[in-house]
Amino acid sequence: MGDVLAGFHAAWEFESDSVLIRFERGIRTPKLFQALGERRIPLEAIAGVTLTPGKRGTVVLHAVPRAGADPLMEAAAGQLKEGGDPYRLVMPADRETLAEYYADELRAALTEDAEPPERYLVAPPEAPLHFKAYDGKASFDGKAVSFRWFWTGASSAKWKAGDQSFPVTGLSGVEWRSPEAFEGHLRLLRREPATAQPAQADQDPAAVVFGLGYGPVHESLPFAASVLAAVRASSPTPVTAAPRRDPADIADRIRHLGELHQAGLVTDEEFTTKKAELLAEL
Repeated sequence: MGDVLAGFHAAWEFESDSVLIRFERGIRTPKLFQALGERRIPLEAIAGVTLTPGKRGTVVLHAVPRAGADPLMEAAAGQLKEGGDPYRLVMPADRETLAEYYADELRAALTEDAEPPERYLVAPPEAPLHFKAYDGKASFDGKAVSFRWFWTGASSAKWKAGDQSFPVTGLSGVEWRSPEAFEGHLRLLRREPATAQPAQADQDPAAVVFGLGYGPVHESLPFAASVLAAVRASSPTPVTAAPRRDPADIADRIRHLGELHQAGLVTDEEFTTKKAELLAEL
């Protein structure tokens, strides 16, 4: 057993080749942390370490994950809020000296290899997993993803297609858009779709949509990470969590967003933020 550094909502145990992060199970602990329970992060999965001032008399020790090393962070694609980042340990400011010591120790143990690894270095959440989206129930047994539609939320296109099952061997990746943002969804990216996948997730039988409390981060993100890891393990070629979209699809989504804005269904702030996100995908 190595040295332990405790903070708010988590404790880090430092071992010779890894950091074991154990998350608390309290009512104030972010639900994603509770769902993860604990995670072992090999040192080779860490690209760098920072120590910065936090809010209200705290300091933050941040182990910056190496690109392509953790399926959870790859699926999240930068969409997690700071308070929900499992690689951040928040501590009282009076522990800054101790935190700086461990930060230096970690930095000294890291390699300089910045290239994405050939395989995931951090273990994914284990299947079976499931969650309720707005338009259906998503299930993953480790080999296939299944969508069972709800008549109260599914579009006519999904009802017409019927309930779906997708073996991981037929997938090329996963696209997760946070339920805390506009147009949150989980979309399965197929290797060889018979037709192009619809731009709108609510029309795509290979996607489920979030909203109104459905598909929360602590359920849908571990699900996406588990599927992404299974796809990568079954694939001889690289997989992706969120490929760049066709410009025509982006233009269609921006037009749709503008219509919602003009109808008063999207605020000025939401319109500006989401439009920027869409343009960033080009």
